[in-house]
Amino acid sequence: MDALVSLVLAVHLTWMAWVVLGALWTRGRPGWSVFHVLALVWGIIAEVGPWPCPLTLAEQWAMTQAGMKGFRGDFLEHYLEEIVYPNLPVDLIITGAVIVCSLNLGIYAWRGARWWQVRQSEHPAERV
Repeated sequence: MDALVSLVLAVHLTWMAWVVLGALWTRGRPGWSVFHVLALVWGIIAEVGPWPCPLTLAEQWAMTQAGMKGFRGDFLEHYLEEIVYPNLPVDLIITGAVIVCSLNLGIYAWRGARWWQVRQSEHPAERV
C-alpha cells in the first residue's frame, strides 16, 4: 500500500506541475492547450469551490489503507503550508494558486488575441 500512496502522490504532483507550467509546453499544440485550459479551470474550481479534488481523496484513502496518518484539508494546505511555506495563512496559499492559474489563462488569452490578429491580417476580405 505504501507504493500506492507514492503513486497517487506522484500523479498529484505531476498534475500540479502540469497546471502550473503547462502553458510553457503547449505553445503550438492546440489539443494540449485545450486540455491545459480545462486543467486550469478545474484547478481554480478545486481551490475555491466546496468540492474536494479526487486526487486528494485518493491520496487520503491510500494513506489510511496503508496505516499511515492521513491529513485533513486539501493537498496544498497539507503539503505547501506544512512543509514548504510554514505559518502562511491557508487563504494566502489558495489565493496564490488561483493567481497562478489565472496568469496561465491570461497567457492563453494573449495567444488567442495574437492568433486572431494574424488571422485577420491574412484574410482581410473576410472581415465584416
